[in-house]
Amino acid sequence: MAKPLAWTPAPTDPRKELIKQLEAAPHEHAEALLEAYRTLQTAHDKGVLGLVHGLIGGRDIIATELAKGMKSTEGVNAIRNGIALAKMLGATDPDMLERLAKSFADTDRELRDEAKSKPPSLWALMKRVFSEDGRRGLSTATRLLVGLGKASKG
Repeated sequence: MAKPLAWTPAPTDPRKELIKQLEAAPHEHAEALLEAYRTLQTAHDKGVLGLVHGLIGGRDIIATELAKGMKSTEGVNAIRNGIALAKMLGATDPDMLERLAKSFADTDRELRDEAKSKPPSLWALMKRVFSEDGRRGLSTATRLLVGLGKASKG
């Protein structure tokens, strides 16, 4: 008859494996650790760590105040308005918004230059209004006004 082997596995300490990995980490991840230290220092210099510490320390008070605010009519309306705005932005063509943002930046620059000189004459303003882009802008503005009127009916 066969005799069972008297073998028991050597006990392993999971902590030893973790300590071994921890000791090897600075060598394996030196670049990432340096970047993490720089990020941590910048967060400290800018006061972000203090802010996070305050938020964590005051989480109960903050949560209570947020809950009170969200229970109010204004809070509910703010959330609903945020959702509606997100839907509007989601339905808008991103390329058009990018062109609009660039146009606003160009217009702002032109307005700053124009503010330093004499204001445009009425004739110059009329030429601007009746230009192709001016008519296109007026058409867009009137469409938005019509939509606003329809929405305000009820």
